[in-house]
Amino acid sequence: MYEVSPAEAKAKLDAGHARLIDVREPAEWEAARIEGAELVPMGEVRQEFQRLEALAEETLLVIVCHHGVRSLRVVNWLRGQGVGNCVSLAGGIERWSTQVDAAVPRY
Repeated sequence: MYEVSPAEAKAKLDAGHARLIDVREPAEWEAARIEGAELVPMGEVRQEFQRLEALAEETLLVIVCHHGVRSLRVVNWLRGQGVGNCVSLAGGIERWSTQVDAAVPRY
């Protein structure tokens, strides 16, 4: 499983079994963000690898971007580095806004 639906991600987050890592750019983060997410822009994932790897040992990392393309690329890269406890948020923050939390602005 490389992707998780917004509803599945919300259930895992609510149960305390996941952490959101947002790989969008800072300007996108300022426009809209999911409460509790941590910003790690895609270009910084390599530098943050050891920390992300350690986080994934504790909990599922749900990687999020705008539409789910960049997050899936990050998940593929992380899994290639041996980090299996990560998934992409299918449809990204856009789908989260339409299916889980309409208070999250769409852009």
